[in-house]
Amino acid sequence: MYKGKTIGVVVTAYDESAFVGRVIETVPDFVDRIYVVDDASPDDSWAVIQRVASRMNDRVEPSRAVADGGDSADGEAGRRVMTIRHEENRGYGGAVKTGYERASEDGIDVVAVMNGDGQMDPAILDRIIDPVATGEADYAKGNRLLHPDDREGMSSFRLLGNAMLTGLSKFASGYWTIGDPQNGYTAISGETIEELDLESITDQYGFLNHILTHLNLNGCRVADVSMSAVYGDEESSIRYVPFVRYVSLLLLQSFLWRLKRRYVLEGFHPTVLFYATGATGLAGGAFCLLGALGRSLRGKEGFSGGIAAFVAVLLGLVSLGIAISMDADESEELEVTYYEYSGEETEIDRPADRPIEAHQQLD
Repeated sequence: MYKGKTIGVVVTAYDESAFVGRVIETVPDFVDRIYVVDDASPDDSWAVIQRVASRMNDRVEPSRAVADGGDSADGEAGRRVMTIRHEENRGYGGAVKTGYERASEDGIDVVAVMNGDGQMDPAILDRIIDPVATGEADYAKGNRLLHPDDREGMSSFRLLGNAMLTGLSKFASGYWTIGDPQNGYTAISGETIEELDLESITDQYGFLNHILTHLNLNGCRVADVSMSAVYGDEESSIRYVPFVRYVSLLLLQSFLWRLKRRYVLEGFHPTVLFYATGATGLAGGAFCLLGALGRSLRGKEGFSGGIAAFVAVLLGLVSLGIAISMDADESEELEVTYYEYSGEETEIDRPADRPIEAHQQLD
């Protein structure tokens, strides 16, 4: 337990046979239950997971694949490490959602996520869960962009890509001061899991971006926790071109869906008008600019078209700025930025003789 709250950790794994065992073994002792989800890995990840789980649970569990959401064996009471295997690959988001669902069934108060690639330092898990355990936030996430020292381990390519996704995610989610949306080191309250419509959140790698939009529309408080970027010898399974294309479309859809829900269906708000005016102005300005440039290249007068383009772009930028300002004000109370972890008066307890009864509310 941590500060009187039961803690669960979801460990996701896909082709992580070289790292996932160590990740499971280094989960801090204050964690009450570990949910290891193998997303139908073609390598030996499942065998490693079963072997480490059996050793940690101090008994041998049958090794067999089960249906999504089902456990690998009967007799769950008293086991700390729960092993779950998808029969078919569902994607990163699908693995996280499976872990969330099982933790929710067990009545866990705070659920964190640690990927099986070993990039998440277990020594700072208490920092990640602290905002949620103390009630400061409903969802907390690591941020490798808050301080210059934290970014030292991140390559220029990763930093540029992360900065671009951060900007796009601000539009999509409405959390204008929350950064590093691709950071999977997260924690969420059990109540928030129950309130989310997990089925409507993507199963793919865009899960981390998509869930932020859902959290915003549910009025959930999100905290950013400073952490350093750590990269080892693991190889990413992400194919970047399809990933960028998919996530970009997902973020656009999320942005439009959020505007419709928040500023139209739940009560009309002028923010949506300023966004529409801004988009129209920028698009119209670009069209006029291209037209003026074309006429100029053909030796025709393009001055008037250039003025029209300038006015349209200026109107678009001003309108967009107003829309962003109004949008940010609407979500200001939902953001806990630069969360400072005191580390004082920490109550950590996990009695060895206190088994957790599966599928029952924990005290």
